Amino acid sequence: MKALLVITGRGMGGDAVNALNIARSLEKKGIQCELALDKNAPGLLFKNNGYTWHKVSVPQAGGHAATKMATTKAGFRTIKAAFETRNLIKKLKVDVVVGIIGGGAVVGCIAAKLANIPAVGIIDTPTDTKVCTKLNTCIVLPEAQLFRSNNIPENVFKSFFPLTPGLTKGDKDKALDEIKKSIRKSIEGKNLKLEDLFDENKPSILFSSGSSLFEMMAKAVANASNLELSDLSERYNLLLVGIPLKEDYLDLINNKKVINLGYINWIRDLYELIDLAVLTDDGVMIQEAMACELPAIALTRVKYGRYHNMAGIFPGAVIEADVDNLNNKIEEALLDLDEIKSKSKKYSKEVLSSGEKIAEIVINEANK
Repeated sequence: MKALLVITGRGMGGDAVNALNIARSLEKKGIQCELALDKNAPGLLFKNNGYTWHKVSVPQAGGHAATKMATTKAGFRTIKAAFETRNLIKKLKVDVVVGIIGGGAVVGCIAAKLANIPAVGIIDTPTDTKVCTKLNTCIVLPEAQLFRSNNIPENVFKSFFPLTPGLTKGDKDKALDEIKKSIRKSIEGKNLKLEDLFDENKPSILFSSGSSLFEMMAKAVANASNLELSDLSERYNLLLVGIPLKEDYLDLINNKKVINLGYINWIRDLYELIDLAVLTDDGVMIQEAMACELPAIALTRVKYGRYHNMAGIFPGAVIEADVDNLNNKIEEALLDLDEIKSKSKKYSKEVLSSGEKIAEIVINEANK
């Protein structure tokens, strides 16, 4: 059996990670996967993982933040893109199409209809939800409003995000080594010692908005390390991950109280070390924490003001906070870590099996 995955975005970030993990889950079940990205997509994630791809047009309207004008313009381009992708479907002789989020979902689902073959739309935005649910079987992800509805169409399944295989298999010792290496590099030529910044006998709190550092997360860690507001930095190692979207965000951070690790590729190892994670109200990041049975605080409206109510999806396991009350919420969580961890453990198995669940739905659809 052969599947064509039509993927939105530039092949580098979160949507590409979802697509890669879906491809791996399908391949694990013996399905041959062909990938299609927009002609202008660098596709670095796929290239770095040994995948090639076909170049088609995959218009984007802006995802969760799409305006009516952007959606309308993307709609006209989508029709042309769908016919282009239909030709690719015919050429490759695929058995099923998987349209992945936003433009990828819409183009993939319409093209499959034109080619008269089965399709599954992986939906997560208002536009793909509106269009794809009228065309094909769909799988709705946690950031979509439909995920939280008790009444969903018969052709729609709910699933958590497909996670990277081996996510929970980190190495705490490696994380300690990497932290020390990063600190030693940062204090070269300065009158500071490693022990001034990091005490491996102390518990650790991670602050992260993903590979990029957003202003709101920089303000959050600044507040947590401000001794006039809190003594958290005296009792805990405060770790920050992410490359700032603007350099002046770094001016907010007290480098004598916060260990700024920048961009890292050993996040699995870091998850094994930390005791609490302060993350964005973001489906994939919060879900990774659940998979690792890691207590988490969801800092809301960090990314462009978006709100996904992750605490509502993982009640008891995720605590919601905003910048103004974050320090208090951290203190509350630290007093109740064991209870929060037991709740996150409840979700771990279902979260980790999400890739397999998606693959089974796609295969069942192809076999109809």
